[in-house]
Amino acid sequence: MTDLSKRFWEIDVLRGLAILMMITYHLVFDLTFFGIFSFSVSSGIWWWFARTTAFIFLFLVGISLTLSYTRAERIDSQQEKKSLFPKYLKRGVKIFSLGLLITLVTWIFIPADFIVFGVLHFIGIAIILEYPFLKKKYTNLILGIIFIFSGFFLAQFTVSYPWLLWLGLKPAEFVTVDYFPLLPWLGVVSLGLFAGKTLYPNYERRYHLPELSKNLFTGIFSFLGRHSLLIYLIHQPILILILYLMGVLDLGNLFQFINA
Repeated sequence: MTDLSKRFWEIDVLRGLAILMMITYHLVFDLTFFGIFSFSVSSGIWWWFARTTAFIFLFLVGISLTLSYTRAERIDSQQEKKSLFPKYLKRGVKIFSLGLLITLVTWIFIPADFIVFGVLHFIGIAIILEYPFLKKKYTNLILGIIFIFSGFFLAQFTVSYPWLLWLGLKPAEFVTVDYFPLLPWLGVVSLGLFAGKTLYPNYERRYHLPELSKNLFTGIFSFLGRHSLLIYLIHQPILILILYLMGVLDLGNLFQFINA
């Protein structure tokens, strides 16, 4: 009988790796943003590093959605049958609301580059939009490819209004420190849904892995992966505090920079 309470350690480890990569990139970004060091974060290796990090994390969002849905459906089949949509609607609204909080905070502290539709906005909407496809397999593979190529196509154009930023159409002068439009990134989640249905049918691994969940190394990364949302919310203030305590960032200059 399937153990519906188990976690797949490899998913937590990969998510933990993505979180560590995110923190590394944001440290490099902060050093550049505050003029401490100069790294090329808008091109080259760090640009690819950031996109690879985002791809891994959002791909795992798709896999995790299939695991969550399969588990909830199996539990629900043992109890009173009911719609699971309210559960995912609530989850999506919660994460999108946290995105709005990030918008407010960045609007206060970095008004010239504040976040309009960042990764939390995207994930919140993606959870809701992907609900009708959580049972699908090859449909998600096809949609994933379509969404990704559509995003690359839209990126070739600019518009004179900001109302379609969420989709992937942006004004030429648009600047933000975090931007994840539905196209192409919804395609990455869709590919994750396909991978989840392929690799974990019926909440079971389709492949063999040794049991490493008790290993110290995997345990550390699993911990990071299980607390990824909290880490995302608090890591930037902690990074700035560390830079200040190390003496490489002066808060007086920081406030002047923010108010410039």
